[in-house]
Amino acid sequence: MAALSPGISAPDFNLPTIKDEKFSLRAALARGPVVAAFFKVSCPVCQYAFPFLERIYQAHGKRSVTWVGISQNGKKDTLAFLKEYGVSFPVLLEDLDRFVVSNAYGLTNVPTIFWIAQDQTIELASVGWSRPDILEINGRAAAAAGDELVPVFAPGEQVADFRPG
Repeated sequence: MAALSPGISAPDFNLPTIKDEKFSLRAALARGPVVAAFFKVSCPVCQYAFPFLERIYQAHGKRSVTWVGISQNGKKDTLAFLKEYGVSFPVLLEDLDRFVVSNAYGLTNVPTIFWIAQDQTIELASVGWSRPDILEINGRAAAAAGDELVPVFAPGEQVADFRPG
């Protein structure tokens, strides 16, 4: 469902962060791979997925992988979402008039998550909720950080395999 598939070069972009700083994909890739997770605050699948992304970020994502959420909402609503769902990784604000970055990445649904390799190649594109994709992101993040793999899901936790975005 994502227009940009693995093997495609990720379009470069610059967006403001929720903290009014500047983010450049090209600069982030100079430090290592990037996980870019597009979302809307009203999306129930985003609400489901983002706490699991936060777990991976906390376990493996702070050192060698740059994590960014890309909000398709305004700053006030985005801040409320981050607080409610416990998201601490950096979040960027999409241009709400033109959705330039979302359109460049061919988004049709959210959440859409991309693993972008340091050479700017998209290695994983995940639309909606996919447990196998989340497990793959966790494995990639652990490998990039040189960490032992930490489970994303708690023992006995009921986690759906798939949910459309």
